[in-house]
Amino acid sequence: MELSLKKPIVFFDLETTGIAVAKDRIVEISVFKVYPNGNKESKTWLVNPTIPIPAETTAVHGIDDAKVANEPTFKELAHDIKNMMEGCNLAGYNSNRFDIPLLAEEFLRADVDFDMKKRKAVDVQNIFHKMEQRTLSAAYKFYCAKDLENAHSAEADTQATYEILTAQLDRYQELENDIDFLSEFSQRGKPFADMAGFIVYNEDNEECFSFGKYKGQTVASVLQTNPGYFSWIQQADFPLYTKKVLTQIKLRDF
Repeated sequence: MELSLKKPIVFFDLETTGIAVAKDRIVEISVFKVYPNGNKESKTWLVNPTIPIPAETTAVHGIDDAKVANEPTFKELAHDIKNMMEGCNLAGYNSNRFDIPLLAEEFLRADVDFDMKKRKAVDVQNIFHKMEQRTLSAAYKFYCAKDLENAHSAEADTQATYEILTAQLDRYQELENDIDFLSEFSQRGKPFADMAGFIVYNEDNEECFSFGKYKGQTVASVLQTNPGYFSWIQQADFPLYTKKVLTQIKLRDF
């Protein structure tokens, strides 16, 4: 089944130096863009992360310091990547919790604005886990009846993720071929305002802290009673996108 699209959607996957959203860097990014008319295009970039790639990470994706030593940095690629994603919804595998937050960090670190407010995000892993509880390779085998060659290659994982989503639409009648529906269905738990999960929405659609001494309290009320909490977060080791969302709330409400 082909996706029913009102606007283009970008499937993407990252290979990185590690799994810490605020600290780690991209070493490979693959983008697979699907247009409403069915046309498709793809692009894969190797990226110099400007920091060492740990050996244990290289053992997973096969990319070491030497392989990316002469590749462009993310900052040098940022505008090309943004242009390919401009005006598109996003999709990936475990993308809501990892790929999108880390991509946002890289964009903001490169002084390129990135905002999810006008985008929908479809996390194919969350759909899979709600339906079958498997890994990406098992999902590919289950839905597409094929073995996933070159697993942990960004390009292979991206293409497999797209194929899995279209196969999921064929398999489950309860899934609507609609990006708004798929975005909402693939959420896990309370929706995040900052993608990283430090700021969530409550039942009244108000932003709340999800951690620390103010867990469950609205951001607006905390900033009003303890203005210094804003400064503490801005200076602490939180993701840049979390800090950006917090700043937007402060400017909006105060």
